[in-house]
Amino acid sequence: MLGDFTKSICRVSKNAIAVSLLVSLTPWVALAQEKTDQSSTELSRRVTELSALVQKLLARVDELEKTSRVSSPPAVSNPSPAAPEQSPASQSLSTPSASRSGASLLGGTTVNFLFDGYYGFNFNNPIGRVNLLRAYDVSANAFSLNQADVVIENAADPAHGKRFGLRLDLQYGQATATLQGSSSNEPHPDVYRAIFQAYGTYVVPIGTGLTLDFGKWASSLGLEGNYTKDQMNYSRSYWFNFLPFYHMGARLNYKLNDTVALNYWVTNGTQQTEPFNGFKDQLFGLNIAPHKNVAWTLNYYLGQEHPDVQFLPNSTGGNLPTAQGIPFEPIPNPPNGKLHIFDSYLTWQVSPKLTLAVEGDYVIQRLLTTSAPSHTIGGAGYARYQLTPKLAIAARTEYLSDRGGLFTGTTQAIKENTFTSEQKLAEGLIMRGEWRRDASNHPYFLTDTLGILKKEQNTATLGVIWWFGGKEGGW
Repeated sequence: MLGDFTKSICRVSKNAIAVSLLVSLTPWVALAQEKTDQSSTELSRRVTELSALVQKLLARVDELEKTSRVSSPPAVSNPSPAAPEQSPASQSLSTPSASRSGASLLGGTTVNFLFDGYYGFNFNNPIGRVNLLRAYDVSANAFSLNQADVVIENAADPAHGKRFGLRLDLQYGQATATLQGSSSNEPHPDVYRAIFQAYGTYVVPIGTGLTLDFGKWASSLGLEGNYTKDQMNYSRSYWFNFLPFYHMGARLNYKLNDTVALNYWVTNGTQQTEPFNGFKDQLFGLNIAPHKNVAWTLNYYLGQEHPDVQFLPNSTGGNLPTAQGIPFEPIPNPPNGKLHIFDSYLTWQVSPKLTLAVEGDYVIQRLLTTSAPSHTIGGAGYARYQLTPKLAIAARTEYLSDRGGLFTGTTQAIKENTFTSEQKLAEGLIMRGEWRRDASNHPYFLTDTLGILKKEQNTATLGVIWWFGGKEGGW
């Protein structure tokens, strides 16, 4: 209504000015008639000046009327202001933050969609068409749907007085089975399978703002993240596949200054929306930005990943206790050895075209507190170069020593080298071609003959990623 009122005032003002100017011209016309002895040239000059003045005033009224149209809210019941910046705690730590703009709904809520599909070829031609040690591109010699995602977000914006936020990520496809397909971690995997993230945010007005998230969120252990569009390569590293995918609990983020931020989590465990023991895992993290183009993350994670109950989904139950209909029984003297994860990664934007990154990890786990530890150690290096606005290349090299078989199930040392090219086809549509070679110091990778294994696995992959919505930057 305010916009309509403003437009009406502008129209009335415009008409009033025109009438006033016409009236003001009347004495000049009379003067011209009475003083016929004056020079016709002088009279013409004055009329020309007055005409120019009228045109300027009318142009100014038009300008004011256009401004009122732009500044006035639309006449709808739910106006949609611009989407706020994403809160620090809800940003992906593996990608730089970016301002958000574009379409928004429901008072700053963005609704976003992503499709990620690929065709992969394994030169070992493995039985079952399975690529070993892959997180997402698990199928060989087949067209595959990696991800179909819907991301709904209304981020907190304390700078404008909005301290609450909410995010929901729904995911379908092969990646969903990788993330939440294990009943050994989840008593009810089907209940949560499609919910990759679901958490609320509140920014407590303490100091620079203490950000509290509660719910289920993607783990920031490791450099790489869930959404392919935000990664340098198409396939994921060993460390993405090995380190936790998600957590359920509460996390805190506090920014001490422009250089240092602190993180603390308390969670049910790794890949556990519902816990299978009474221990609560914790993370202590530090984010350092010594330069505007450098971001360094250090994490220490303490967990206890051994269950103290055994779920019996196929049992009739009898007199056993149940958890939402699934009978379970306690495990006598359950193992209580701890999990320790030391994780660090650094990204450096060397130039607008060149990005470098490095990651190092050390994981220790014991079955019992007195058991000898199994440990996995290694790291990865990354480089990405933007050749043209639409063409980029990237490379990754990686090493993982798996002593005790925490990741691969057997003691071995594995490494991989990946080369990726990226072609931007349109805004929000990219295609990636990738060559990858995995190798082990022992025969491990599947072949086309049952019982015959190779020390290497070579794959070629073509992936297409398409997305749209009001959320920009890393998802």
